[in-house]
Amino acid sequence: MKSDHAALAFPWPDVPEAGEAVEIAEGVLWMALPLESPLKWINVVALDEGDSWTLVDTGAYSKKTVGYWEQNLAGPLKGKPVSRIISTHHHPDHVGMVGWFMQKHGAEHWASRTTYLLTRMLVMDIEERPTEASIRYWHRAGMPPARIEQKKKERPFNFADICHDVPTGHIRIQQGDVIRAGGRDWDIHMGNGHAPEHVTMWSRDDNLVIAGDQVLPTISPNVGVQPAEPEADPLAEWLEACERLAPLAREDHVVIGGHKLPFTGLPRRMNDLIENHHSCLDRLLKHIEEPKVAVECFSPLFKREIVDAIYNLAMVEAYAHLQHLHKIGKASRTLREDGAYLWKAI
Repeated sequence: MKSDHAALAFPWPDVPEAGEAVEIAEGVLWMALPLESPLKWINVVALDEGDSWTLVDTGAYSKKTVGYWEQNLAGPLKGKPVSRIISTHHHPDHVGMVGWFMQKHGAEHWASRTTYLLTRMLVMDIEERPTEASIRYWHRAGMPPARIEQKKKERPFNFADICHDVPTGHIRIQQGDVIRAGGRDWDIHMGNGHAPEHVTMWSRDDNLVIAGDQVLPTISPNVGVQPAEPEADPLAEWLEACERLAPLAREDHVVIGGHKLPFTGLPRRMNDLIENHHSCLDRLLKHIEEPKVAVECFSPLFKREIVDAIYNLAMVEAYAHLQHLHKIGKASRTLREDGAYLWKAI
């Protein structure tokens, strides 16, 4: 379905380097921090409080990131301290440096309760080998036995690998809050699905939106079922959030997402994000007219080769779409003798 809304545009096509920032509006700076992942960088927003800064998200913790921050603090941030960190959600590329700023600058941590609790828990939960819950989930997804045996021997990724220790204490952000930052009042609207209680910020005083990973311009946020909650339906939560946020979108909004370039065209993007997932579900239903396991469902969802670097992301997202079809009564689920779920269109 063709949208009547304006197409996406990217007013700032160049990603700022270390020690550089782009002024999106008065008192609002955009910085980019490197990531060792296919996403390449994370966007950070600095809001000028006069004698200090509020940061929205922080990047992953590493020697390279610390070096970037030292350059940014001395350069575009003019040597002023960071007094507050606002975390959009709990993923490690967004909260990795929170503890560093709390300890180095005495910064306050503002976050939704779920973001704070998950961050604290996951940074302290260090696993040397995969848990039984993870192994069971891989079997349920139909992961090939050889891949499972290999993964059982490997140390899993731990949040602590790229997250600084996070001290106790936070200031809770809730749906409907209004936060004063950078000379503006920001309405808080919670996203969901990609991460629970995901903070998005909508300026009352101009046309700025800080969207985290809830709304990205050229890619869809990963929406996956995780071993910790194997019966979850995050796709339902994500679609609900998109449909609730969509009426807030204006053509003049300038959106700074967690990744990719800042953009305009938010009404079109919200419509496309919703429609794209419904199209994925339609293609997936056709694909499972003959029963399939989750890892056999990459092609109708992603339309490209899934390489090892993104295999797990593809698996959890395929699982989420299948589980959603099951929850709404459009697909059946049968447990095979090998522990894999076979999904079939009803």
